[in-house]
Amino acid sequence: MHLLLHPDLIAAELGSGNGSGNRLWEAVDKAQAEGGRVWLYAGHAQSLAAAIPRDSLAQLTRRCGWLAALAGEGNALLNPDPLEALRLAAARLPQPTLILAPVSIPPHSDADVPVVTLDAFLARPAQRRPIEFIDLKHEQDSIRARLEAGLHTVLHHGHYILGPEIRELEELLASWVGTKHCITVASGTDSLLIALMALGVRPGDEVITVPYTWISTAEVIALLNATPVFVDIDPDTYNLDPSLLEQAITSRTKAIIPVGIYGQCAEMERINAIAAAQGIPVIEDAAQSFGATRHGVKSCALSGIGSTSFFPSKPLGCYGDGGALFTGDDELAESMRQIRVHGQAKKHYHPLVGLNGRFDTVQAAVLLAKFEGFPEAVEARGRTGERYTRMFHECLGEDGPVKTPVIARGNTSVYAQYTIQVDDPGRVQAQLREQGIPSVSYYVVPLHLQPVFAGLRLGKGAYPVSEAVSQRCLSLPMSPGLEASAQERIVEAVCESLREPALGAAKAD
Repeated sequence: MHLLLHPDLIAAELGSGNGSGNRLWEAVDKAQAEGGRVWLYAGHAQSLAAAIPRDSLAQLTRRCGWLAALAGEGNALLNPDPLEALRLAAARLPQPTLILAPVSIPPHSDADVPVVTLDAFLARPAQRRPIEFIDLKHEQDSIRARLEAGLHTVLHHGHYILGPEIRELEELLASWVGTKHCITVASGTDSLLIALMALGVRPGDEVITVPYTWISTAEVIALLNATPVFVDIDPDTYNLDPSLLEQAITSRTKAIIPVGIYGQCAEMERINAIAAAQGIPVIEDAAQSFGATRHGVKSCALSGIGSTSFFPSKPLGCYGDGGALFTGDDELAESMRQIRVHGQAKKHYHPLVGLNGRFDTVQAAVLLAKFEGFPEAVEARGRTGERYTRMFHECLGEDGPVKTPVIARGNTSVYAQYTIQVDDPGRVQAQLREQGIPSVSYYVVPLHLQPVFAGLRLGKGAYPVSEAVSQRCLSLPMSPGLEASAQERIVEAVCESLREPALGAAKAD
């Protein structure tokens, strides 16, 4: 529920001599406890500054968000009735939204935003806070000041393509990961494609990867008319099984792409050693593991090229598409930079075939705002994942009907998703949905069984671990700010759904 606060209501509750405003703060607490946001309209800032004490305005600013007064709202600002501006602003918010005002006004149509009094709102029954699968809203609220400042800076300087924020972000990320170069690109898919192009992968070549991942990893191989060669996954980590790698290498193998699925890195040192013995480059697909470590080394610094995605749901996500490449190799870095701008080395000079793969300056500003809190978010993700596992073990035992994530020795995980295994994930998912708890089963059709790769003639049974895992995995809500109380609700719902068949069987006996 979004709340827009009428300035006259604020003045009545917080104005000098009008008391402490406890009822207003109670309404703010109520809305936020239910997962809602409370907004002030920026066009009313001057009237609020004149009507309430400075410390009250400061507290409002800390507790509430400001909705910008847009250029087309000039007439509303000139209107003596502030409700007109609030209605315009409310139209920009997703439903449901309420305007809190000194008096209630019945809606004229279904499109009208309800206008209610403080008393009416406080008398409404409390609503349970919804559980988001990935709570981007909470994260955005925590960085709104930095985010808005960065976006407005881009709008003011107008360098929308490869603006100064791009270089700032690349230097920041390279330093944090521990590599010499970071090259931002338009998407995680583009990052893999550009890496393969820079390595000179051509039609007829083979590139090894896993069948249990998002299609981008193999799609980019096919786009170059090369052949994806799959290696099955480890049954515990769901990452490439190094013991199966060597037998998949042929004279046509030009690259290996291990994937850090669900938030932890593959066994990169073993993979690198096998690849190095054959002179084969390794591209770490860290779309889900960015921020994780293996033996103290950060993901994206574990091979010759690291690739990641900034899709909104990723551990470090922007508000659109984006990705990045990392390397310590100067020549590779230069090739990848050229490929992302149509193969251009300098203006109107194109020594390479490339693509339009540049990262947006606006999205770089988003990541710069988010990165300040990213190290803490990585730690919070680790704690949240460990708490999930502890709760499941307490509920069902370590050898119970839920297989919790296994984090390999030497690894830390950013839990891009918290993924469990159960016998009937579809039934569990349906029962969670009835309780308002979202969940997702990823990669239910492994890549070797996708119609697009039917030409490889790899039928069922070719990669048994991937096929088995694909039918048992279920990902649960996961965000750095996920509260323990919400996790308790989720875990109890999963456990209850798994107890029910046993109870039914006992009754039948």
